[in-house]
Amino acid sequence: MMIHELTPLAPRNKKRKRIGRGHGSGWGKQAGRGHKGYGSRRGSSTRFQFEGGQMPFFRRMPKMGFTNANFKVEFWTVNLRDLINHPAFARGGKVTTQTLIAAGLIRDDSREIKILGDLGKEVASLTVKLDVEVHRVTASARRRITEAGGTVNETGTRRDKVRGIDRNSGDRTPKNLTKKLRRGKNKPAPSVGADSE
Repeated sequence: MMIHELTPLAPRNKKRKRIGRGHGSGWGKQAGRGHKGYGSRRGSSTRFQFEGGQMPFFRRMPKMGFTNANFKVEFWTVNLRDLINHPAFARGGKVTTQTLIAAGLIRDDSREIKILGDLGKEVASLTVKLDVEVHRVTASARRRITEAGGTVNETGTRRDKVRGIDRNSGDRTPKNLTKKLRRGKNKPAPSVGADSE
């Protein structure tokens, strides 16, 4: 008989470990449960977070206030360098969500789109006319596109629309003031020269 013939058959004849069947078996008396205590009793169990009674890790961690991390806006970012190097935009054209997806520069329309102004080291200035209509365009990208004769139309993100910000105007202050932004804006001026008796 060879070892490769014996190995698959070996577990078939292995006896199970019988605990609590006398001292001679090696697993009598405490039956592998140790001496006394909670763990030796029937039905004992502990949470996976339990750390032996010391202060748990999640309670030791500092917790500080509210965070807006859950509400941050995720962007697909596209550089001007990527646009002018792509055959679909090498001679200019309209830059929208659909044309960017068709060109393969972004994956889908699940995120907002931001155009960045990096042209790379080889190109000094933008020479093709691009008509851009996306959610956000950086200041450097807007300047380079308009200098080349193109147009920029920022549709704005959901947050911009809620706050009443027009991304295409020079004044980008919020028009729909929320409670937080209104705080301290319209407080009545203290009366000066009032006689106190």
